[in-house]
Amino acid sequence: MKILLTGGSACGKSTFAEQLAATFLPPRVYLATMIPYGTDAPQRVARHRLQRADKGFETIERYTDLAHVDLQKSGVVLLECLGNLVANEMFEPGTSGSQTVQVVMDGINAIAEKAEHLIVVTNDVASDGAEYEKSVLDYVSVLGELNCRLAQDFDCVCELCCGIPIVLKGELP
Repeated sequence: MKILLTGGSACGKSTFAEQLAATFLPPRVYLATMIPYGTDAPQRVARHRLQRADKGFETIERYTDLAHVDLQKSGVVLLECLGNLVANEMFEPGTSGSQTVQVVMDGINAIAEKAEHLIVVTNDVASDGAEYEKSVLDYVSVLGELNCRLAQDFDCVCELCCGIPIVLKGELP
């Protein structure tokens, strides 16, 4: 089963995703895509690791090129999160740039082949009506296209609002 979880910032997506992943049989893989930049990043990483410490996850940090991640067959893979992955692929030196949509789709498809269940956490961006510079608009466009493609392909799509899952497509297990 492939599940896409979307929603705004700090709406409970990560907590819900981890709880959902823990309902599936192991092995459980947490695929972390956030490059730990900035002074608060180590605290965020530590908080997230502590939050999932008793859920039986193996954590793999992979910031780009998911198609080549060293992943064994798994019961469930939780990809956290698509927004970070897209930014990494678009803006990190030597990455996919204009080929981001295809590279990310290839990576997600490669992971889906190795996982019985795949949960992807993404972000709802650009619904705020604000004006952005071109590079941000390009990012929003790529993430939006990927969100649409995954939503079409995945079995279940949920939006999180205040920690409450609202099923948009399919059913939660």
